[in-house]
Amino acid sequence: MNGAGEDHEGTAVRRDRFSGGPAREFLSSLAGDRRIFAADLAVDRAHVVMLAEQGIIDGETAGEILAALDDVEASGHDGLPAGEDVHEAIETAVIDRIGPDGGKMHTARSRNDEVATCIRYRLRSDLLDAIEATIALREVLCSAAEEHVGAVMPGYTHLQPAQPTTVGHYLLSYESAVARDTARLLDAYGRTNRSPLGAAAFAGTPFDVDRERTAALLGFDGIVRNSMDAASARDFLAEATGALATHAVTLSGLAEDLVLFSNRGFLELDDDYASTSSIMPQKKNPDTLELVRGVAGDAVGAATATLSSLKGLPRAYNRDLQRVHPHAFDAVDAVIDATDVAGGAVATASWDETALADAAGEGFSTATGVADLLAMAGIPFRTAHEVVATAAERFENDVSAAKIDAVAEEVTGESLFAHVSREDVRAALDPAESVASRDSVGGPAEYEVEAAVEAATDGVSADETAANERRDRIETARKTLAAEVATYV
Repeated sequence: MNGAGEDHEGTAVRRDRFSGGPAREFLSSLAGDRRIFAADLAVDRAHVVMLAEQGIIDGETAGEILAALDDVEASGHDGLPAGEDVHEAIETAVIDRIGPDGGKMHTARSRNDEVATCIRYRLRSDLLDAIEATIALREVLCSAAEEHVGAVMPGYTHLQPAQPTTVGHYLLSYESAVARDTARLLDAYGRTNRSPLGAAAFAGTPFDVDRERTAALLGFDGIVRNSMDAASARDFLAEATGALATHAVTLSGLAEDLVLFSNRGFLELDDDYASTSSIMPQKKNPDTLELVRGVAGDAVGAATATLSSLKGLPRAYNRDLQRVHPHAFDAVDAVIDATDVAGGAVATASWDETALADAAGEGFSTATGVADLLAMAGIPFRTAHEVVATAAERFENDVSAAKIDAVAEEVTGESLFAHVSREDVRAALDPAESVASRDSVGGPAEYEVEAAVEAATDGVSADETAANERRDRIETARKTLAAEVATYV
């Protein structure tokens, strides 16, 4: 009997454990929805205005609902009643204030199209923040490149000395990459900034709604036309996290380079972007850049998590989607911070141009330039390559025109100077002259870098204008919605 009683008591305890509370907490996204609280209020207002304009609800009821929403906004997210999500909690709060008519706010819509609209509404602003951060970084890279346009430095492949280049040329290589990151984010913004509102659960609504009107009031560029696609699609989150992850990888490469250059003594980070060891007082650690490098892992993880959650979901709405959008918001926050830090580090770093120039010729880095000189004089490039490679192997860093000539005599049976002058060979061996000779479009020659700085600066201005135009359209829509709301309240 005692054993049976214990079993019954144990079963009761287990039933208590699984009786509703934990499940409700697991289902609820209210705490995480703080991010889209303001977005939901905007969506509610636009929807209510449209319902009144279409005669679906009367103007007096619309005014009561909109006034209640003002009160909910003033109370803040923390003032919301308990709910499964922010959307339900706001609706409950409105009903608590004005009675059953508050439920008319939800006429002709579903939480499915509502939440999709709120996510897009908030994410588009975050994407603009990210775009503006990339633009600021590009401005810094252009400015630093212009300042160090002719500063010779070593260039590497496989982390081995390869060919000399310039600090300006190096920095612009990252400006080009970040410019593409900006373009990807602008593209992601364009596909994010479409309104799903009015799609209802997924199959539309019999009410005479005006989807284009709510889209315009909310500052969207248009609607997601197919109602099933509108309610269920989250590919815009995949695109956004993918673009953010790609940019984070660009930042990681820049951070890694600056960490290595700091180690070599090529640059010194400003104290605001470094720290000292807790035990070794002589050390200056590039901590901020190491964290920038680490953010790439977070962003790639967010993109992977987003795609993994979306993989294989059936149409139309599935609760899995509740867990997808936080990845995008986490990624955009981390990547914006990392972009700002990387920009600050570049803007305040001190480049040691003497140390860079001294290192520029290490590892016979001008070897390719010498081989090119011989090839341009008519010697087959493979023969020129063999001559220079033999000289590099035999003399390592102590290569001179005379020594290359001696090798040429062995390899070709004739003097090198039968084809090129001694002065030209000496110039090709000099890192600064080597850089100056590489004047093809996009090369490191000083005037080419100056032209590239000008072109990059023009690109920055164009993208800044594009971002400002998008920001202005959102602000104009916000003012229009506020004016429309004011006619009812």
